[in-house]
Amino acid sequence: MGSGKLDSLGVSAFCESMALMIQSGTQADEAIALLRKGGGRKGPLEQGLIVMQSETEKGKGLSEAMKICGIFPEYAVMMTQAGEKAGRLEEVLFQLARYYANQKSMSDKLKSAVMYPSAMLAMIIAILTVMLTVVMPVFTDVYDNLTGSLTMSSYRYIRWSYLFCWAALIAMVVIVVLLLAGLLLWNSKKRPAVEKLLGRLPLCAPILESLGMFRFTSALLTFLASGAMQDIAVAESSKMTACKTVEEKISRCAKRMEEGHGIAQAAYDEGLFEPVYGRMLLAGERSGSLESVLRKLTDLLGEHCTALVDRLVGIVDPLLSGVLLVTVGLSLLSVMLPLIGMMGSIG
Repeated sequence: MGSGKLDSLGVSAFCESMALMIQSGTQADEAIALLRKGGGRKGPLEQGLIVMQSETEKGKGLSEAMKICGIFPEYAVMMTQAGEKAGRLEEVLFQLARYYANQKSMSDKLKSAVMYPSAMLAMIIAILTVMLTVVMPVFTDVYDNLTGSLTMSSYRYIRWSYLFCWAALIAMVVIVVLLLAGLLLWNSKKRPAVEKLLGRLPLCAPILESLGMFRFTSALLTFLASGAMQDIAVAESSKMTACKTVEEKISRCAKRMEEGHGIAQAAYDEGLFEPVYGRMLLAGERSGSLESVLRKLTDLLGEHCTALVDRLVGIVDPLLSGVLLVTVGLSLLSVMLPLIGMMGSIG
């Protein structure tokens, strides 16, 4: 067995390499042997290739060898097996390479989109901590050495300053804790509950739905490339969406297909895609180029999802910057006002 699971990029690279060699007429066991020669001896892929070569030399198929080595996702093994049975292994491997490359690209885009807000939160917490532990105590010590009515007004300003800083700091820490908790739940069995909660937020719901549609079309394209029937391809692809709203729409489309409609007509009637995308799919099905249209549609959905994420980041970033500027600005103003009064009285 392999020492770990391959990430999306590793699966994509393996599938594309195998597809290219099989396309050139190389047998599966020979292709795996060539891949072993081109790599080192460390990592899950290299360890998995050793097991795969041994299994294919015994006469087992590529999909069975992939399953035994244990480093590939279940979906990749299942689609490879379907491609072998349908005699379309090369085509399926190319599509799997594209599928996992798309998943990796989308994952990277989502991660990069939250990096700046995360950095902003960390910076806000650091600045507020410095304000409360370094800056504010300095002014407090100065005013402690003063006497008279000016001291009382100074303490009133400083109390307001401390209140602003503490309120903002607590709010930022709570946001960070919620984000960390949400991330942990997202990667656990509680993910549906997190998705349900995010689905109620006006800014997050469109992103989840768009991401679900992107995953659906990517998986559907792979199933169709394996020679699967449209109804089976739709049913199996719906499992990859990880979005309840999208699954419900696909379920309605599946019922329409049971009545004898094609996938494009069912999707158009049920509003699975936006009207312009639905008409693209109809034209593709009628012209016999459904897979090429789905491929283009997958790219468009990926771009749309990225645009929605960028829009959300464009809203969150100025909001966090505003919180930082207002909190720090009001705090500094509150501790500077007594000094301004002192300078005026001296002058």
